[in-house]
Amino acid sequence: MNSLALPRLALTAGEPAGVGPELLIRLAATPLAANFIAITDRGLLERAAERCGVDVRLLDDDGADIQQRPSGTLRVRHVALDVPELPGQPDPRNAHHVLATLREAADGCLSGRYAAVVTAPLQKSSINDAGIPFSGHTEFFAEHSHADVVMMLASPELRVALATTHLPLRAVSAAIDAPSLERTLRIVHQALRSKFGLAQPRIALLGLNPHAGESGHIGHEEIDTIIPVMDTLRREGMQLLGPMPADTAFVPAQREHYDAVLAMYHDQALPVLKSEAFDRTVNITLGLPFIRTSVDHGTALDLAGTGKADPSSLIAAARMALDLVARSKSS
Repeated sequence: MNSLALPRLALTAGEPAGVGPELLIRLAATPLAANFIAITDRGLLERAAERCGVDVRLLDDDGADIQQRPSGTLRVRHVALDVPELPGQPDPRNAHHVLATLREAADGCLSGRYAAVVTAPLQKSSINDAGIPFSGHTEFFAEHSHADVVMMLASPELRVALATTHLPLRAVSAAIDAPSLERTLRIVHQALRSKFGLAQPRIALLGLNPHAGESGHIGHEEIDTIIPVMDTLRREGMQLLGPMPADTAFVPAQREHYDAVLAMYHDQALPVLKSEAFDRTVNITLGLPFIRTSVDHGTALDLAGTGKADPSSLIAAARMALDLVARSKSS
């Protein structure tokens, strides 16, 4: 690629009946310096633009590099819907379309056709209703790329990685074993160095149990698993704090001591992050052989078709992807 060319960012629209297509249109209307390639149905984007009342020029993606992109232009790699969308009402018949867009984005990143992928929200239940087992973007990209990955959500003020992702709460404890926890910490540590430029990242681990187990009186996972893994990696030079009680780990006096938090399960820390920076938080998949960022919210079916969905999180995800692409080129 020409060194002066804009980064080619693949955009997936997610659930056709959700707000994703409208968010892509709003993103295209910004002056962000990126060559956006929407991987979805062209007609879906045309209808989304009409609902938003935004004048966007859709161009077929010919693979060519560009050095500037006038705001209001969006290149498209057409992947046909199976049935027309009905805003607010996901149709499982479009599950294959959604998965095809993800495969195209992943394959394009792996081949170097795209510099990164930015994903809009999808409806997991609709894909599962089509008879296709599906846990989420993170797990899909991990399997497709044969990679061990970690989900991280980051705002300008806070980074939170997850030891487990989309699991029932009753399954979390069994999923946190020494090998998986050590693997997760190594991925997070490496990503903080390579993607965020932190030479000696400080990672705080949350305990699984209330009060981080309180010396074994409220659970033994900290003593049996978390602390031994931390001790092993500390001997290698990693700066690890904790395990910390989750109910006090995010107070201002604690935050100044770490660069990122590793939470043991999805809802342990993400409510804190989203409650204070919902429109500025970005979902990043660490450990992939390519850059992937996403919004921090769902399909907002109640807003779909109204043209009123807030694109702030998708814009933040695109900005983050551009920052990571730039850092990868300079490292």
